[in-house]
Amino acid sequence: MAYRATEKTRRHKEDIHQKILSVAREAVAEGGFAAVHMSSIAAAAGLATGTLYRHFPSKADLLAEVFRRVTKREVQVMAEIAASDGPAIPRLSDALDVFARRALQSPVLAYALIFEPVDSMVDSERLVFRRSYAAVLGRIIDDGIRSGEFPEQPTQLVANCMVGALAEALIGPLADKPNSSPNDRSTEIAAIVRFCLNAVTGHLKGSPS
Repeated sequence: MAYRATEKTRRHKEDIHQKILSVAREAVAEGGFAAVHMSSIAAAAGLATGTLYRHFPSKADLLAEVFRRVTKREVQVMAEIAASDGPAIPRLSDALDVFARRALQSPVLAYALIFEPVDSMVDSERLVFRRSYAAVLGRIIDDGIRSGEFPEQPTQLVANCMVGALAEALIGPLADKPNSSPNDRSTEIAAIVRFCLNAVTGHLKGSPS
């Protein structure tokens, strides 16, 4: 009986933990990290503020965990594309397209993940996030080099450039146009993907031989 009570307590604690994270994620998606306040998160989760602090000692701890959970899923989606069969060019195109479309589905959350000023604890997670994205793109580029689809190039440097280009293009100009039509967005996303593919295939004019 004692074991069952302990297991029940553990599950209850985990349920509360997940509820807090879910509420905090919604708050970030609606207003960015700046919109997260411990008292309002506790109220939305139906908890006393003291209970919230027993799960997360500080706001920075909570935000860092939200960041890890959200970005882990985003990286997993792209990693599944990278690990799929087939030529490197369509896989890279699909990965870039998915990155863009998922960011534009939730621009406030995307801005928070990539650009919003944050606590140093969250900022360190952001560096891990960007490196993880670049690593996924780098694996596809390496496959393309081995297959002859891409010329020899410094894989990780090129992948880092792609992540930076995607972030700047999506979270800046595109996110500032909330009333643009789906067709406009698709055209712009296609242009971004084409730019990145041109860069990695060496088709840009003036690129070094």
